[in-house]
Amino acid sequence: MSAHIERLIQQLDDSTGPSYDARAELIGIGSDAIPAIIDGLPTLGGFGQLTAIEVFEEVADPRCGPALIALLGSDDPTVREWAAMALASLKIDGAVEPVRRAYRACLERATPPDWSEPEGIRWALTELGARTQVVPPLTARLRPTAADDAPGWPSTHLTDIINDLADHAQVILYSQFWRVEADRTYGVSGSALDWELDWTAPWEHLVDESRTWSLLEAAEAPVGDNIFVAPTWIDRTDLYPER
Repeated sequence: MSAHIERLIQQLDDSTGPSYDARAELIGIGSDAIPAIIDGLPTLGGFGQLTAIEVFEEVADPRCGPALIALLGSDDPTVREWAAMALASLKIDGAVEPVRRAYRACLERATPPDWSEPEGIRWALTELGARTQVVPPLTARLRPTAADDAPGWPSTHLTDIINDLADHAQVILYSQFWRVEADRTYGVSGSALDWELDWTAPWEHLVDESRTWSLLEAAEAPVGDNIFVAPTWIDRTDLYPER
């Protein structure tokens, strides 16, 4: 069995097709495969390591925790992001400080906060209880209840939400729009605006700029009873975390 598992692990790197089958088989083997996958991680490229992370999450064996923490130091930003998110989804003990360090390293590399890696790591910190998203009162009140299972806020409230967030010193990164039909959710295109913030500017300037651009976006946003919007925003402490 161990030789067979080792062959499957090496196939994780083959994105032409074998990786998918190897992933499924390793998940089927379960915890018995985890030690060998951990040992084989250094021999895998980025694609194989990402697939191994998927196996770790599906099998949910806490022994993968140290290996995931080690992957936070990968040269591949997607591997770092997925490792942080896996540590959070698996609630691995001792993950908070390594994930915090990974986020600080992200900022030190001057990775824009709206890129995928810092966004994924912020999600991980939130899930681990190490970050609390600031949700101003009006924004919280306008959101549908959890029982509604809505993918965000009704798009008709977007202007109010933008102003509420900015009034509470939050920087809006972008907004995603969704249409709900017959219990299915579909992505909807927003405005054609393409805007970027100058992350070297003072925080107050970032708040004002993000408000201005977001309000322009809201003016062109799709609207309807079944259209929802999910804005993404950050607090000052996300750009200047405490040491």
